[in-house]
Amino acid sequence: MLPREFAERMEQMLGKEAAAFFESYEREPCRALRVNPLKGSLEEFLGKCPFQVSPVPWEKYGLYYGPGDAPGRHPWHEAGVYYIQEPSAMAPAACLQAQPGERVLDLCAAPGGKSTQIGAALAGRGLLVSSEIHPARARILSENIERMGIRNALVLNETPGRLAQVFEGYFDAVLADAPCSGEGMFRKSPEAVGEWSPENVELCAGRQDEILDCGARMLRPGGRLVYSTCTFAPQENEGSVARFLDRHPEFSLVPVWELPGFPWGEIRESERGWRDWCGEPGGRDMRGTLRIWPHLAGGEGHFTAVLRREGDPARTGDVRSLHGLQRTLPEKELGEYPDFRTEYLREDLRGVYLKFGDQIYLGPEGMPCLEGLKVLRPGLHLGTLKKNRFEPSHALALALSAREAPRIWQLHLEDGSAQAFLHGETFPAAGEKGWYLMTLDGYSMGWGKLAGGVMKNHYPRGLRK
Repeated sequence: MLPREFAERMEQMLGKEAAAFFESYEREPCRALRVNPLKGSLEEFLGKCPFQVSPVPWEKYGLYYGPGDAPGRHPWHEAGVYYIQEPSAMAPAACLQAQPGERVLDLCAAPGGKSTQIGAALAGRGLLVSSEIHPARARILSENIERMGIRNALVLNETPGRLAQVFEGYFDAVLADAPCSGEGMFRKSPEAVGEWSPENVELCAGRQDEILDCGARMLRPGGRLVYSTCTFAPQENEGSVARFLDRHPEFSLVPVWELPGFPWGEIRESERGWRDWCGEPGGRDMRGTLRIWPHLAGGEGHFTAVLRREGDPARTGDVRSLHGLQRTLPEKELGEYPDFRTEYLREDLRGVYLKFGDQIYLGPEGMPCLEGLKVLRPGLHLGTLKKNRFEPSHALALALSAREAPRIWQLHLEDGSAQAFLHGETFPAAGEKGWYLMTLDGYSMGWGKLAGGVMKNHYPRGLRK
């Protein structure tokens, strides 16, 4: 049962289309996954894909899968080969159009769908800062960043206000997928229906204003700010954008149809006078923002707006964060890691070395100093220093491709070895002793260590199936 006030407003907004809109709630939601290009090409995936898939129009790597498929139970999921994501939720990061080498901030990042999408677009170059204010959700975000093998991401547990103090004018692009009343998720989530109220719409709109203001502070001249929600409420969508533009005349709305290569014809434009429902008659023209409607497209309700800050980024120079750059550790403080690197990696991984207790991390090149911030993941976790040895992390295994490790052990679905590895089982093996990157269909799964004719399993206990 939809809330009465919500249903009445949607009837007013949609007019003769309202019947089709409400009928969409009787249909099964669309399901999709997004292939991770950090693990391999889309063409390679499609060549061996075990699912019935078709393309999501607004995301190059997005694929709908059928109701009989269960990609979450396939070992490829644990290898980070793809991310299961609601198809409409892929649109905001697609609109951000992150480019390799840029500095990008995901301001409300959990559980990580949009962050991992941005990380894939950066292709290992540049910097991704993913922040989430809620600690438990921030941990899930960090786990997903790890599973998808993203090397150049920093995961923080911070407020937008605190970030704005440290990163003023720092980022090339900011994504603000703001907390909202969740109306677009009613078909998928009965809990969202139960939590809805007009008062919560008001509360969310106020919170969104604060988040957008913080995002604006952190954007370089010429940079772009993408704002998105999963709600239909104009007060939280076009209303939030209109209020933002009133407060920030240095920003302008970029029509989605002007984004290079974006498939505008596949999605519905906000072409009506939505400002009337924002309580601002005679206000700004919001054409060029993006609404995805469940009765018109293959996805749940979503809203996206692209905003550009005026100015030429080439004239601003190299803007640094409040505390400047993070210094790297000298080799002598890395313990046995350099020996491991020489024997088990084909090439040196570039970045900034950091040490926390006995844990070694590799931050992205040009990493900002994170002094005073709550950090969950300061880059790629390389592993642990133990007595006279180095033990590589699961995160490092997932970040490596088969061509980057000289010792590979191939697992298979047909003989059950892939499932056995995920269960934590050891097995007899012959070969040179030492660490092996365990792979399935060319995708890295984790580490094994061969000694005494036995391949010892180093798949994390907490992840074993």
